[in-house]
Amino acid sequence: MLKVNNVTKRFGGLVAVSSVDLEVNEQEIVSLIGPNGAGKTTLFAMVAGFLKADEGRIDFKNASVLGMKPHQICQLGMVRTFQITQPFAGLTTLQNIMVGAYSNTSDTDLARTKAEEVAEVVGMTSLLNQGADGLTVAGRKRLELARALATDPKLLLLDEVMAGLNPTEIDDIVKVIKGIRDRGITIFLIEHVMKAVMNLSDRTYVLNDGKLIASGTPSSVAENPQVIEAYLGHGAAEAMAEGG
Repeated sequence: MLKVNNVTKRFGGLVAVSSVDLEVNEQEIVSLIGPNGAGKTTLFAMVAGFLKADEGRIDFKNASVLGMKPHQICQLGMVRTFQITQPFAGLTTLQNIMVGAYSNTSDTDLARTKAEEVAEVVGMTSLLNQGADGLTVAGRKRLELARALATDPKLLLLDEVMAGLNPTEIDDIVKVIKGIRDRGITIFLIEHVMKAVMNLSDRTYVLNDGKLIASGTPSSVAENPQVIEAYLGHGAAEAMAEGG
């Protein structure tokens, strides 16, 4: 469904993403992990059309999306969420979700119906008439997810949807994400909560300093010496192997 080939992004002399290859197949949950500053969000931004790749190719459903605007990519069926949630504070939860639905319809009744359906999927039905500015952190995360879902995506890019949540809230969101996949939606996610990565992912890619250093099942990636070094520092893999 999504194929990224040899994608590179530079900011002046800084190579933020370097020659990355990855793919996401239909109805998979694939995670992208790595230390802070590894280039994960930059890669997401290129895939979703918010940044233009300097090199490489990005294909969605066997067609290039390079050079397309985010709203055009959204209409093809690929949409992303953002780590920092920014709801429309003057609107209710329902109206916020309807904003996403308006990407596919100009009919208010249809947009409302879609928003109500999505709210049920993410567990926000009881909050629909509440002002979005009064939502908790967990509520805002669900709203960000709901607004993206209302666009009717085939591929959903989730950027740290669990950041700032407590363990119970994380468990709840994991169930929601699994439910979304069960509805036939493919998911590609950036996440730092490793318990959730292990629980959710069919496959995992690891970025460090803009380069892909590992890929595979979550369990195999977690045991990869390069991954351990990237997260814990030089010498950590050897120390762990020796039981130090």
